[in-house]
Amino acid sequence: MRRFYMPAEWEKHQGTWLSYPHNPDTFFEKIDDVRDKYVEMIKWISLGEMVHVNVNDDEMEEDLKRRLKEKQVNPDKVVIHRFPTNDAWCRDHGAIFVKDLDKNTLVALNFKFNAWGGKYPHDLDDQIPVKMADYLGVERVDIDMVLEGGSIDVNGEGLLLTTESCLLNPNRNPNLTKTEIQENLKKYLGVEKILWLKEGIVGDDTDGHIDDITRFVNKNTVITVIEEDKNDENYEILKENYEMLKMFKDLKGNNLNIITLPMPDPVYYKGDRLPASYANFYISNYAVIVPTFRCDKDKLALEILQSIFKDRKVVGIDAYDIVVGLGTFHCLTQQVPA
Repeated sequence: MRRFYMPAEWEKHQGTWLSYPHNPDTFFEKIDDVRDKYVEMIKWISLGEMVHVNVNDDEMEEDLKRRLKEKQVNPDKVVIHRFPTNDAWCRDHGAIFVKDLDKNTLVALNFKFNAWGGKYPHDLDDQIPVKMADYLGVERVDIDMVLEGGSIDVNGEGLLLTTESCLLNPNRNPNLTKTEIQENLKKYLGVEKILWLKEGIVGDDTDGHIDDITRFVNKNTVITVIEEDKNDENYEILKENYEMLKMFKDLKGNNLNIITLPMPDPVYYKGDRLPASYANFYISNYAVIVPTFRCDKDKLALEILQSIFKDRKVVGIDAYDIVVGLGTFHCLTQQVPA
């Protein structure tokens, strides 16, 4: 029996993998600003690790290179790949990387990707894990189960957080029981205990990814978003999840430390509520990149996260236009462990 281990996101990376934004059905007229903020994200990540970016064609490559130059990003820290995608959400269509504990080697897990239950075209996205593994020269394991990287969060010490609304949705793995899904998570990600929350936030087209609500920030601490306004449609959802978190135990039977983050003021596009959340931050080697939403809660969220990540610079980047695509910085990134 092979022993796999998925490192926590704060453990050292050799690099971060991304897919360049391009889909007009995702970002509409916002694409120019989205790319501008995206390259700002690349700059901060590149200060601590290599950045790999998938592009579809010459236009995308030239646009990316121009913006990298304008923001004075070190070109030696960015590798551009001509790996075409349908969309930018590399957290979900990219490979999920684990370590083989016996060989001490990196392994790329190629779970199935069906665009969050068949909602969008995904023929190109589904090929990305194979191309990532081939380029990195690492072993690839193909797994007959739909799983997106944004739907899980691990602490590197045997625990995994996820939501019932996503992983148990019949649009993902209708042929698998909850027990079978848990067994696959344990087998391939090297976890021992699955902590199930209920639903994700309103406006999230992924059916409730964990990376918009609750994240591990160290081996025994989670940060979770809460909504103070009792009239907000997220209030009850997040309250229920918070109450469940208080009941969870780690492998030694201890309660988790819980730190709360506020929810930003609601963000809308053409009348639709968007899944704006400070929990969608990305932990890179040098910086923690946090989405901000042009409201007075931004400052508090950044202060809370900086108090937790004392060894990293916490950087807020305006994600007001990016979230029109229904995700932000964590959804856009996929770490490759060192």
